[in-house]
Amino acid sequence: MLQIAVTGKPNVGKSSFFNSATSSSVEMANYPFTTIDANKAVAHVVSDCPCKELDVTCNPRNSICIDGKRLIPVELIDVAGLVPGAHEGKGLGNKFLDDLMQAKVLIHVIDASGSTNAEGQPVEAGSHDPLDDLEFMEHEIVMWMYGILNRNWSRLVRKIEAEKLDIAKVIFDQLSGTGISLEDIIEAKRTVNPDYTKWDEEEFIKLTRNILRIAKPMLIIANKADLPTSEENIKRIKEKYPNVIPTSAESEIALVKAAESGLIKYTSGDSDFEILKEDELSPNQLKALEYIRTNILEKYGSTGVQQALNEAIFNLLNMIVVYPVEDEHKYTDQKGNVLPDAILIPKGSVPRELAYMVHSDIGDNFMHAVDARKNMRVASDYELSNNDIISIITR
Repeated sequence: MLQIAVTGKPNVGKSSFFNSATSSSVEMANYPFTTIDANKAVAHVVSDCPCKELDVTCNPRNSICIDGKRLIPVELIDVAGLVPGAHEGKGLGNKFLDDLMQAKVLIHVIDASGSTNAEGQPVEAGSHDPLDDLEFMEHEIVMWMYGILNRNWSRLVRKIEAEKLDIAKVIFDQLSGTGISLEDIIEAKRTVNPDYTKWDEEEFIKLTRNILRIAKPMLIIANKADLPTSEENIKRIKEKYPNVIPTSAESEIALVKAAESGLIKYTSGDSDFEILKEDELSPNQLKALEYIRTNILEKYGSTGVQQALNEAIFNLLNMIVVYPVEDEHKYTDQKGNVLPDAILIPKGSVPRELAYMVHSDIGDNFMHAVDARKNMRVASDYELSNNDIISIITR
């Protein structure tokens, strides 16, 4: 299952985001280190299910289908709050960074209203610049990685020279356990001086930063977007950084709870809600719902929570959804389940790679694949498309 790390300073709404995305209930409190252990839970990304297009009733096994929308599970990791100096071991720094590197993509939650200072303490709204938090987060991760690489660098350079080793492979070995691939390092190495013997500290840190940006793409969650001081800050953040989503995790939690109680009709990601039982809502509750509608849904199009998950998986990680089946005519597996599995797979993948994702034995015995929609065999180098339904033929 793909993993997303939810990162950020204490008190910016990181655990609220985690809760709203996973419908779990990690402890929420207004002080640093509330989240001491990495909390893991399942969230979902949402994609159109082919069932409506094909006019069939699907029987999902690894996912959920609601009104033609396929909810595909991903794992969220809520890691301990980060404070300045984490790469030096301050706060829960080393634990934070170890937990962080498990994930394929990072969601960085910031307090867009500027009501949380550099140490994660509540302050007057607008008194702290959230842009500082973005720079500090990347700096802490980069310096932690740089510390790992620089630890024995002089000795490693001598070894590389003496044994004619590949510099990219040496760096890869040093960063083992971080989920960073050799390909990521090779790509990042193209951005610096090819002569590694001439790397000074600045060049080395540049390389490390580029490795991080390639290997662990980051999505910025501008949380508390409903507060008055947030709007101008969000504009400034978007001018400087890509992949920014205005979010109100607390609004999402409130709407989901109201929907679960049958008071409103709302599904995560919706741009509005419908009040079903107005007579059971107090004046304060009605006022709160109208506040969410005006300050979040009408202004930004959603609470941002579901949008963030989809953006992280489908855009930053460039994933598509493919449906492997056994019977290409009925779109079923061997037990007769229609469209049973929705598989997240990198864009550009070919059928054999899909076969290995289903099961190693299927990959080992792969012969060819059939596009179930067209009932036509596809070439071995066929590039899979989003929502393809593929029957894998084995020997």
